[in-house]
Amino acid sequence: MNRQEMFMEKAIQLAKENVDTGHGGPFGAIVIKDGEVIGRGCNEVTASNDPTAHAEVQAIREACQHLESFQLTGCEIYTSCEPCPMCIGAIYWARPDAVYYACTKEEAAAIGFDDQFIYEELTLPIHERSIEMKKLPLDYRKAPFDSWAASTKKTTY
Repeated sequence: MNRQEMFMEKAIQLAKENVDTGHGGPFGAIVIKDGEVIGRGCNEVTASNDPTAHAEVQAIREACQHLESFQLTGCEIYTSCEPCPMCIGAIYWARPDAVYYACTKEEAAAIGFDDQFIYEELTLPIHERSIEMKKLPLDYRKAPFDSWAASTKKTTY
C-alpha cells in the first residue's frame, strides 16, 4: 500500500465508523502535513444540528487550530468523497497543496447526498435562485470595508 492509499484508508475508515456508531453521514476526512495527521473530521450535521459540520470543514478546523494558522499550505486533504460546493469553498480558502478523494459526487447522489442543485443554483443570476437574495443599498453599507481598507491591524488573506 502506498502513502496516498494509506491516508485514504484512514479517511474512509473515519467515514465508516461515523455511520457504524450512528453519529452522522458516511463522510470522513483527514489533513496531512509532513506525513502526519493533523486534522480529522466526520460528517456531524445531524449530531450537532450544524449544516456546516461536513467532514472536510471539521478536519480543516482541527488542522488550522493545530497549526495556529488559517491556511493549510504544505498540507494535503484526504476525503472519503468528492467535496461538496461548500467544502470546495472552504478548501480553496484554506489553500492546501492537494485534495484526494475516494467516491465521486455521483456515487454520493446515488445514496441520497445530491448536491447538483447547488451547482446549478450557483450558475443562476441572483434573482433566479430558489432562495431570495436581495441587496439592500444602505448608505452605510460600506463602513466595514472602509474600516478594513484603512486598518493597520489587519491580516490579509
